[in-house]
Amino acid sequence: MAWSIADVARMSGVTSRTLRHYDEIGLLPAAWIGSNGHRHYEEADLLRLQQILLMRELGLGLREIQAVLDSQVDRVAVLREHHRRLLAERNRLETLARTVGRTIAELEESEDDAVTRINRPENLFEGFEPTTAETEAEVREKWPQAWEQSRRAVETMTADDTERWQREVTAQMIRFAEFMVAGTPVGDPAVQAEVELHYQGVCRFWTPNAAAYKGLARTYVDDPRFRANFDKIADGLAAYQRDAMDVYADARLD
Repeated sequence: MAWSIADVARMSGVTSRTLRHYDEIGLLPAAWIGSNGHRHYEEADLLRLQQILLMRELGLGLREIQAVLDSQVDRVAVLREHHRRLLAERNRLETLARTVGRTIAELEESEDDAVTRINRPENLFEGFEPTTAETEAEVREKWPQAWEQSRRAVETMTADDTERWQREVTAQMIRFAEFMVAGTPVGDPAVQAEVELHYQGVCRFWTPNAAAYKGLARTYVDDPRFRANFDKIADGLAAYQRDAMDVYADARLD
């Protein structure tokens, strides 16, 4: 049995444009092409697409996925490894859900107080992962020079430095969320001051110009893995920070 490219796009959620791109680069060749030029896929192709999507979810770049698929390794063994990593991610998300639930409970307990009290501040960050760890392969593929500059900077960081940086990133996301919830315009000086801190934080790893910084901002929204990290804090936060970064880039960067 074969399925048209439209059928595969509908079933998988992958756009026809992306499927054509995968075919063109040899990642997912169509089983055959009809006289009308439409691609058709068979069961083996659907299984290959599933593996591609799994590896994308796990942060691999297209070249790395191609290498894995072309290595002719045991397909069941690969799926077992994917399954193991997905279970690990499920456990991480469960931890994250407990983190948010615990924070809600503590805030509700203190809502009648003049000052909000968090019993253990470190619990605010349990379950979060740094964005760069989730998307390292993608960054290396899209921006190799920036990735190399960032890699050199990361190599100088101690475990304490990394933990401190992770806390700073999450705390800043929370501050942006507070501005968003309060309805503060992205061009407000207070928001832009926070963006300045964000830009300086990015510059610890690589130094983007205006176009690159706006590209990073778009990635926060367009890449589901980036967006999910922001949405863990507040719905719409990725778009809010993107817009704030765009304003900053237009006003402050070349």
